[in-house]
Amino acid sequence: MNSLELISLYENVAAITGNMLEAARSGNWELLEQLENDCSSRVQTIRESEIPFDLSADMRDKKVRIIKKILADDKEIRDITEPWMAQLSDLIKNSSTNRKLSNAYGAGSAA
Repeated sequence: MNSLELISLYENVAAITGNMLEAARSGNWELLEQLENDCSSRVQTIRESEIPFDLSADMRDKKVRIIKKILADDKEIRDITEPWMAQLSDLIKNSSTNRKLSNAYGAGSAA
């Protein structure tokens, strides 16, 4: 893999994380999940394909800019999804608690 191919892979991941951010902003969780799987696959490709070699200063700077964008998108995605995941967790806990109370105290039975 040469430096142009490597930068292209990083740019591809950056484009996907940008799409993931838009999906998170719009609450499109199914699309977010699909994009996340695609992103993970691309990152794995980078891990498997990237061999250590010296990049020119310009290419190294470009790679750093791309990685910073990916990390910024990731942070914003987490800022959006973590509160939503906490709400979902609370709903599941409340539902489970209600079901346990209902089972324990026989909801709907005559008193």
